[in-house]
Amino acid sequence: MAAALGYHAADAERGPRLCFHLKPGSYDTVTLIEVLEQVRWFYAGEPVVLVWDGLAAHWSREMRAWVAGQDWLTLERLPAYAPELNPVELLWSAIKTGELANLAGDHLADVADTAERGIHRVSSDITHTGLTIHPQQAQN
Repeated sequence: MAAALGYHAADAERGPRLCFHLKPGSYDTVTLIEVLEQVRWFYAGEPVVLVWDGLAAHWSREMRAWVAGQDWLTLERLPAYAPELNPVELLWSAIKTGELANLAGDHLADVADTAERGIHRVSSDITHTGLTIHPQQAQN
């Protein structure tokens, strides 16, 4: 699962938004570029500043070359190990220890549905902060 938590600067009423992507197996540079193409579509031409951790695929030579050709995207790197600075890591932690704990779904759609329920739970838990998360529908 890959996710991006962002804010639409051009439309303040849209507020924070979560887009996430699910696929079998692990992510590599090629699949992360595909995810970034979806992020570009999701933010409809707005400039995007993406804060990423140090995962090798995030900073591979191929990824850096692809990013160099994207005028809509700027990458910033998190310190070596700082999950507390990455709100998506906190979201994953909450969902992995809740809804996804011991889940053995028969299909990827089972994981997607369960993850979405967890996202909605976390969203309702943060309403006292004045923030909301509006997840993009999962593409299974």
